[in-house]
Amino acid sequence: MSLKVSRRRVLVTAATVAAGTIGGNLAPRRALAQEMGSVDDLEEMPPGATLPAFQFFTADNQPRTLADYRGRGVVLNLWATWCGPCVAEMPTLDTLAAAVSADDIVVLPVSSDAGGAASVRAFYDGHDIDHLPVLLDPGGAVTQAWQVPGIPVTVIFDRSGHPRARLIGGADWSTPAAVAKVKALCGPNLSKIPAVKI
Repeated sequence: MSLKVSRRRVLVTAATVAAGTIGGNLAPRRALAQEMGSVDDLEEMPPGATLPAFQFFTADNQPRTLADYRGRGVVLNLWATWCGPCVAEMPTLDTLAAAVSADDIVVLPVSSDAGGAASVRAFYDGHDIDHLPVLLDPGGAVTQAWQVPGIPVTVIFDRSGHPRARLIGGADWSTPAAVAKVKALCGPNLSKIPAVKI
């Protein structure tokens, strides 16, 4: 007698038993993101939380780390063009990027596609993505460092580089509520606050 185990079951089980900063204590309900979720599903991280160091690359193979964005709010999303929930989510991240850019918040979608920059550019062109950079995580190094059970994964960092909230699974980032939540988690853009005269 053979036991048929679906890919979904394996990934849900992996999400349940994963031991790591992001994956270890998340319920399996969001591990696969079979439908678009909501920013209401964001899990806020405790003050002082940290994540393992990570590095990703620009389309021209220049290394980047979160330190390169210090002083800016960051919405970092791990995704791939072959991931159904990621495909649904990316246009909403593009809308979010346009909505928060004036507040000095960047949306950084980091792709683990084996096809590299060419695959991501083709996807962007085919889905009218205009506000997102092409960023790469060859071999899924960030996903492995964070011990994430699946993608998409989004982590929001404040302007000091601290992780404030995370979500495993897709969400609609284009809503006014999502934009407001991201701005609140990233904190105010202090460069736009006028100096007080004494």
